[in-house]
Amino acid sequence: MKKNLAYVLLLLALSIPLTVFADTEEEVSDAVETEVQPDETSELESGNGWKTVLIAELGKSGKKVHMVLVEQRRHTDKTVYSNAISRLCQGEDEFCRVRFWSDARYIPERAALTAAQNKQLKADYLFNKTAGIRELRWSCGVDPNSQNCLP
Repeated sequence: MKKNLAYVLLLLALSIPLTVFADTEEEVSDAVETEVQPDETSELESGNGWKTVLIAELGKSGKKVHMVLVEQRRHTDKTVYSNAISRLCQGEDEFCRVRFWSDARYIPERAALTAAQNKQLKADYLFNKTAGIRELRWSCGVDPNSQNCLP
């Protein structure tokens, strides 16, 4: 609940300057329309083709799952995923998990996924030193030749 409130407040804080500094009603109208209908083809703020949308905790384990949005037009570019994994898992010696989507509406608000969210998952990276796991699984839409496609 606190996270949702924080997101709403952040959204409000970001939308106010657009309307406050507009000179005419038409500009105010344009600013509101721009915010309501974001351009999904535009580059993400990170400039690397991806951005972290949410970091969810796995139960009460203290382990984190990074939920990442990848630009739709670059969702088949494996260097985008590699760059995100390198940056997000830097310094993580025991555990790191990064999940990727190209459509923000499917990114979950918690670590558990619904069937629809799992179906839209583009890639899933897991490093768990204790379990001896280091794997990157792809959606068949990203890598149709992968023998380890996500379900």
